[in-house]
Amino acid sequence: MYSSTSPRLAVMLAALLLAGATGAAAAAVKGKKPAGLERYGVAVYSDLCLQKDSGEIGGQRVTLHRFAEADSVIYEFTAGALSWPIVANDVNLDAATGVFDFTIAGADGEERTIVGKFSRDGQTLTLEGDYCGGNVRMPMKLSRVRDFGRPLKNCTPCPATPQAPAETVPAEESATVPAA
Repeated sequence: MYSSTSPRLAVMLAALLLAGATGAAAAAVKGKKPAGLERYGVAVYSDLCLQKDSGEIGGQRVTLHRFAEADSVIYEFTAGALSWPIVANDVNLDAATGVFDFTIAGADGEERTIVGKFSRDGQTLTLEGDYCGGNVRMPMKLSRVRDFGRPLKNCTPCPATPQAPAETVPAEESATVPAA
């Protein structure tokens, strides 16, 4: 056979090797999961926890169903016990910014819009609104649930709210008040 390879054969083998490596790299990139929210599937976000003193469940859960035609949401919250699942209306999700909102009908029949935003990696949903009984302005952070069999964590107590100072009557007014 041939004891030395021709330069033409070496160039063809190098080009073939380069093309194979490029194809393998492209296939590896295609196989990676995209960062953020997937376009199709189901994602569950929850901050459900266990009240240490009473043993009741606290928090809420948002289940996002992503279909080709439209997205849908099932919303659950607690008021001593976990509510019946509520199917949301008017689900809007901007995948580019992560801004998210949906409307639910309350028990009293009034509609309520819930607004939030997904983190860039899709692992957290932050809902706007008053948390801790409406006394403290805190966003509600719901983490994406991956392990559905894990036990609930203990709820984090709300921070103490500063009390408003008691109104005192200025000395001038108390001096001008006539005695009865």
